[in-house]
Amino acid sequence: MGHEPLGYAAYVTADLVYVVAGASLLLAVVLPALLERWAVSAPMVLVGVGLLIGLTPLPDGMPLDPQENRAAIEHVTEVVVLVALMGVGLAIDRPLDPRRRRSWARWSTTWRLLGIAMPLSIAGIALLGWAAGLSAAAALLLGSVLAPTDPVLASDVQVAGPQTGDHEVDETDELRFTLTSEAGLNDGLAFPFVYAAILLATEGGIEHWIAEWLGFYLVGKVVIGVAAGVVVGRVLAYVAFRSRSRSLRVAERGESLMALAALVSAYGVGEVVGGYGFLSVFVCALTFRSAERAHDYHAAMHEVVERLERLLTLFVLLVLGIALSRGLLESLDWRGVLLGLALVFVVRPVAGLVALAPFAHHEHPRLDRGQRRAAAFFGVRGVGSIYYLAYAAGHADELGADWLWSTVAFTVVLSVLVHGVLASPVLRRVEPREAH
Repeated sequence: MGHEPLGYAAYVTADLVYVVAGASLLLAVVLPALLERWAVSAPMVLVGVGLLIGLTPLPDGMPLDPQENRAAIEHVTEVVVLVALMGVGLAIDRPLDPRRRRSWARWSTTWRLLGIAMPLSIAGIALLGWAAGLSAAAALLLGSVLAPTDPVLASDVQVAGPQTGDHEVDETDELRFTLTSEAGLNDGLAFPFVYAAILLATEGGIEHWIAEWLGFYLVGKVVIGVAAGVVVGRVLAYVAFRSRSRSLRVAERGESLMALAALVSAYGVGEVVGGYGFLSVFVCALTFRSAERAHDYHAAMHEVVERLERLLTLFVLLVLGIALSRGLLESLDWRGVLLGLALVFVVRPVAGLVALAPFAHHEHPRLDRGQRRAAAFFGVRGVGSIYYLAYAAGHADELGADWLWSTVAFTVVLSVLVHGVLASPVLRRVEPREAH
């Protein structure tokens, strides 16, 4: 008899998970249509609903404490990011042919955001964090987890989806393409700096690990991850479109669950061979998309991934909102607030403007002044930041401090609010008329 109250509480907690999941599913269905005329995004509403739920007298015991549930948080956010990366890769129409210089040039805005804006953002936040009293490892980790544009919450400023049909497809909205392709690639490319923070916390001075980091974590794992994505994407594309066996040509039947098979396969292969699985998934999606580019099968696959991403994202945001009102921000202080504000309003916009500054009058494709400012500003932070923090916390206790969790959560919510409110009006103002 003495164990009945505990058992009852456990059952109530399990049932609450179903309630939260059901609420997020319902909102995922109805919110897009309800909010399309308002400068309010679905993530904003979900975080707000979660806050309200957290203020109700719900029983304690929900898995919200990041210290006690770090592994669960890591795996859930990992899945959300992976689904988003597959969706982003399938949505991009612009081809990337590594053998053609002109094709690389068409992605020039993406390379500049990755090669200039992201390192500058990491350095800026890391220096501010170090000046605020953080250890070198914690400051570097904070810069690394907050620098990447999130592929999950940036959907409001990304391309709508793959264009198919009997015509040549390519991106026509340069601003949305820039933000979409950046979000797809920078999640994987932020990992080397997360590893640098882990090595700094566990191995000590950089002289002990800098050679390994440069050769393996910065270059080797990137190359391996990209190669794994290309191989898996080509194999699956051959099976889906050109296999001799009709039963294997799933594109003819429109079997859109191939998207999930490709996601899991690419990530698994990328991680097993020692590369960055996030990069493998995005590159696999790009490679698969390059096969039979005008085929309607790509749109069907993207629709499945997009719906799954929406459900998972809103569930995570609902739980995040509950956690905010249940103690996640208890360790937040003026330093965390200033760092979050600095990132959203100063560091990322300045780094983006530096990266996208026009370097030639004949630059093509070209962003005009308003589009450059928008691309620099809309560095949305989200679920990916939470994943990186949870991953690093599993490797070094120093990197899982409550203050870091509070600061990252505050910055994510700030980004959800600021970018969610401004996305629609700003894009309407700077996008070409034909984009509407």
